[in-house]
Amino acid sequence: MGERGAATAPGWRPAYLTVAEPVRAEIEVKRSRFVCDLGPASSEEAARAVIERVRAESREARHHCTAFVLGPDAALQRSNDDGEPSGTAGMPMLEVLRGAAVTDVVAVVTRWFGGVLLGTGGLIRAYGDAVHAALESATIARYELTVILATTVSHADGPRVENALRSRAGLRVTGVDYRAEGVRIEAAVPPAGQADAGAVLAELTAGASGFAPVGEEWVRMEP
Repeated sequence: MGERGAATAPGWRPAYLTVAEPVRAEIEVKRSRFVCDLGPASSEEAARAVIERVRAESREARHHCTAFVLGPDAALQRSNDDGEPSGTAGMPMLEVLRGAAVTDVVAVVTRWFGGVLLGTGGLIRAYGDAVHAALESATIARYELTVILATTVSHADGPRVENALRSRAGLRVTGVDYRAEGVRIEAAVPPAGQADAGAVLAELTAGASGFAPVGEEWVRMEP
């Protein structure tokens, strides 16, 4: 995912869930077809591009109702009823996404009218159920925030320090660069692990070197 906002932003959390790849699910209610396209989106621009693609692929359908949740803190949330009675489509879809605690995700439910009116309650259930069906078939991915730390140690200490850091649980060496002034080592740790990483490096170098934060990265965690 790369860098996504500051760790000190309001509502910040060190991990989030999203859908790993686009999925499609279909339900039928009283001859009306509800097809949900659900997929990842890392920005509002990306979410709206998904919406326009789905709309272009099924222009003969009566409604293309939408909902998306964006940002590691799920701060940006939008929904649209696209001509359905107010509150019967986009908001129920959004509530399902919220309930699943997923973000960086967009849902588009395309409806082909079957000739039978569903009423307010029927529409709310149908649009929500379509998103539920897509979520049930989706692979959910977990991303965790890591802080990128950097240090420079002497050429003599470089290989030993690198090997020792690679063996530490909860710390991932992401780069080693041999330079004229010494060996630059970058490592990724959870935000809460910065102090421990610094203590380990101080012990390895007898206090001669320390870590400095140089960035942040969201990393997909393996199941």
